[in-house]
Amino acid sequence: MKGIFIAYDQAYNMEIADAMEEIGVRGFTMWQDIAGRGSETGEPHLGNHAWPTMNNAILTFVPDEKVDDILEMVRAKDEDTPALGLRAFVWNIAKSY
Repeated sequence: MKGIFIAYDQAYNMEIADAMEEIGVRGFTMWQDIAGRGSETGEPHLGNHAWPTMNNAILTFVPDEKVDDILEMVRAKDEDTPALGLRAFVWNIAKSY
């Protein structure tokens, strides 16, 4: 099992969650209106006068075989609109209940 954290521009709104459902991922936790700045490219999303946009994020836990499909979906969307900022991070989950 893997955990995947996806941070994205609020312009994507529910598009990321909808795409995950198409892949067959049902469960997730979503945060809306979070601030942040990418480590490599893109503008800050701080919700202030200078940088008014915000981010959303999704955390999901999936079987290993779903990871590549999710990362490919994220990569394709990011390549279509690189200025928006979209990143996914994967880590191993040792146990769950």
